[in-house]
Amino acid sequence: MSHPQRRVLVGVTGGIAAYKTCELIRRLRDHDIEVRVVMTENATRFVTPTTFQALSGQPVRVSLWDEAGEAAMGHIELARWAQRVIVAPASADFIARLAQGMANDLLTTTILATAAPVYVAPAMNQQMWANAAVQENVKTITSRGVRMLGPDAGDQACGDIGSGRMLEPHELRDALLASFSEGDLTGKHVVVSAGPTYEDIDPVRFIGNRSSGRMGFAVAAAAREAGARVTLVAGPVGLGTPWGVDRVDVRSARQMHEAVLAAAKGADIYIGAAAVGDYRPVEAATQKIKKQEGKPLALNLTENADIIADLASRPDRPFLVAFAAETQELAGYAQAKLARKGVDMVAANEVGGGRGFEAADNALNVYWPGGSQALPRAPKTELARDLMALVADHYKKKGSAA
Repeated sequence: MSHPQRRVLVGVTGGIAAYKTCELIRRLRDHDIEVRVVMTENATRFVTPTTFQALSGQPVRVSLWDEAGEAAMGHIELARWAQRVIVAPASADFIARLAQGMANDLLTTTILATAAPVYVAPAMNQQMWANAAVQENVKTITSRGVRMLGPDAGDQACGDIGSGRMLEPHELRDALLASFSEGDLTGKHVVVSAGPTYEDIDPVRFIGNRSSGRMGFAVAAAAREAGARVTLVAGPVGLGTPWGVDRVDVRSARQMHEAVLAAAKGADIYIGAAAVGDYRPVEAATQKIKKQEGKPLALNLTENADIIADLASRPDRPFLVAFAAETQELAGYAQAKLARKGVDMVAANEVGGGRGFEAADNALNVYWPGGSQALPRAPKTELARDLMALVADHYKKKGSAA
């Protein structure tokens, strides 16, 4: 999908997390976002301006007293140029100066002079982050409209473990992309299910499948980028929650059924990307089942409720998008599912042999009554954006025809 030129001013302050900002700039440039970088003097002790210049393709500004830059009031030009400003990493010192409205370097001066939304990604020792003065400064800048991104909790360069770690580059990128939303789904509520379901046999074993949840998580992120409020119902996966998405964790198909039906009340769109188990044991053993030497083990299974079918039967049903994972006869099975389930769209993909499950990329064939479109193989994040553009288009067409 093409976008008008988007412009982000990246501020870098002194902190070891500055190395992550190199990756942030690369990821923003991958989305054709124009990036300019302003560094504090201390930031240059961690990463050189030459590195950021090579990554951004633009001269890097450091000093408020740069004669070449300031001859034309460069800080005002930067402030007017920026559509978004993100400071990553943002040190405790920078947050304090911003809270006081100081303008004693190029970065703070530019921020005071800009009308663009300002995002701050803190990075500091966990004890510093917990300090009352830092928290008071954070409260002050957020009350003035500054958006805080993070921090996260985890291992820190100093050896401590706790909150204060800068968000990962892809999380910061996703936040900025969402802020540039073209509004295809602004004001809409999208519910997405993702990942596998596990059906317990006993306290040790379960029946499951190989879904990684990556496609569903990418769809949730893409819906958020399109401006929607997103609820993600996730099976047991080891994935971080996409920025700005409300997440509900479940394990079994029955739990997913309950969570999806609750979340979908009044929702506009439901996308069933989860690989929900069709069957579960009639009764799970309370103790570990012991092996019976030479004797086969029989499991008595019963069918799980059909989430899509139950949603389709509602008088106030949302726009329904089902997923179909097939190992053969993709088109035939997908079109049959479209008719049988009474859904609005089916996104079908082939799985097995390294395709679909557990892979970083995927391809989809999307079907709707009277039409279809192939979405070629691409990373799941890109594929999800293409799918959401298609879903938004058909959702609007259905609304205008109603």
